[in-house]
Amino acid sequence: MFKSPQQMLTHWEETAPDHVLLHQPVNRQWQTYSWKRVMDEARRIATALGAMGLEPGDRVGLISKNCAHWLIADFAIMAGGFVSVPIYPTANAKTIDYVLRHSEAKACFVGKLDDFKQQQSGFPEDLPTIAFPYPNTMPCDHRWDDLLVANEPLSSLAEPQAEDIMTLLYTSGSTGNPKGAVHNYASFQFVGTVVGKFLEVDPEDRVLSYLPLAHCTERAYVEGSAIYNNSCLYYNESLETFKADLTHCRPTFFGSVPRLWKKFQLGILQKMPQEKLDFMLKIPIVSGMVKKKVQAGLGLDQARWLGSGTAPIARALLEWWESIDMPIKEGWGMTETFAIGTNLPPGEPHKVGTIGKPLPEVDIKIGDNDEILIKCPSLMVEYYKEPEMTAEAFTEDGYLKTGDCGAIDSDGYVSITGRAKEIFKTAKGKYVAPVPIESLIAQNPLIEQACVVGIGRSQPVALVQLAAEGVGDKDLARQRLEDTLALVNGKLESHERLDRIIVVSEEWTPENELLTPTLKLKRDKLESKYQEMIEAEGRGVEFEAA
Repeated sequence: MFKSPQQMLTHWEETAPDHVLLHQPVNRQWQTYSWKRVMDEARRIATALGAMGLEPGDRVGLISKNCAHWLIADFAIMAGGFVSVPIYPTANAKTIDYVLRHSEAKACFVGKLDDFKQQQSGFPEDLPTIAFPYPNTMPCDHRWDDLLVANEPLSSLAEPQAEDIMTLLYTSGSTGNPKGAVHNYASFQFVGTVVGKFLEVDPEDRVLSYLPLAHCTERAYVEGSAIYNNSCLYYNESLETFKADLTHCRPTFFGSVPRLWKKFQLGILQKMPQEKLDFMLKIPIVSGMVKKKVQAGLGLDQARWLGSGTAPIARALLEWWESIDMPIKEGWGMTETFAIGTNLPPGEPHKVGTIGKPLPEVDIKIGDNDEILIKCPSLMVEYYKEPEMTAEAFTEDGYLKTGDCGAIDSDGYVSITGRAKEIFKTAKGKYVAPVPIESLIAQNPLIEQACVVGIGRSQPVALVQLAAEGVGDKDLARQRLEDTLALVNGKLESHERLDRIIVVSEEWTPENELLTPTLKLKRDKLESKYQEMIEAEGRGVEFEAA
């Protein structure tokens, strides 16, 4: 039976008005928002949008780092029957302008941004903007608190049909302009209910919402499960306060990306070197105390489910976390499926090297050239304004072509071997899949990120970025990287073996456009940036001059 998010918002507003849904730190003071307060503000903002001339079905942009008002604004968009268009808070002015114009947005909410002065030119001058009530927000046409005072609460929420469009999710754009995946309300209902069921979410559960809400995974696993299961959401105030905010929340569920799991590991090893940790874990009574201390220090001592996604995570890193009783489930999904694909519930053993099993009602099979094909109730309707691209994305029998290559074992676990478009040919005419090689390289704890390239070269090379903790002693780092190079090459076919590991000095970030907003590698940008170093002759380990 179809239950729209609007019906669920009204349900919680009436049955759990005092339940605290949102916890937001402002200047290190925690502010709380009950369902009653959340819905009063959402209804007033929905009225304000209507007073600006917006009609049901109109697109509304939403750009901000995660915060309580991101969700309240999205609830207001739903309440008025508008269509949300989330934009990554790290997007540059060009991308902001493209998404707002391409989606034909009629207004845009603007919240917490790290560098709005560089992004401000991306907002069309004739587009009404609404500023969230946080310090140092970009100057806008309207301020949130003023609209609350000037408008009465919307008396009744929109009542959409299952097939009505709810949101346009623009891809993070590893190549070219981002594409707008069109999702309807039926898609979002499925997402919210299936995530809630497999994670067994209830009103006592706590989640720290810090990965971009503009991304499908945070929208599905955090917002969707809150709307359909009434969990409690916490936010972090800034990068500097992340650890304190995580410890304050003590989440019962925690999902992250490989890069952060690596940073957590390195932080622990700085305080307790691996040799000492190994020794302590061998002593029965002490072992349990050490594990509990590590878990509590991270603020994850009450987490019954830990996850990782958006990019491959090294086998060695997963095994390390398992050694301290913090097993991480590796999941997979796409913008086009609203983040739904594979995962594992709490308690079910994870098979290292796989991305779990298909979620309920998700049909996955392997097609031509080992491409993973998927069909599920949360498949996008289309790419907005891109009929040819939409037609190319689906098979004749309605499966989405994911572009990922993989396999399914006899137990139903799915594994990914790489992206079809990322496989490249060397000068020897041999094909190389970079992702498995990058996973091998990442077993070295000094390496934070790795990118294997080599189109048209006799042998591939690896660009690597070292973790800050690994840059100190260059001679020691060089020796450990040379050991890694020998170890990795010993496991590869002759045409796959790396000529060199090139250590680059600049950090790869979304801001310098070497990573997508979801921290995936932009291979074309990386290969272009380091082209001279890649094409130079040499073997072994090479450090770029700082």
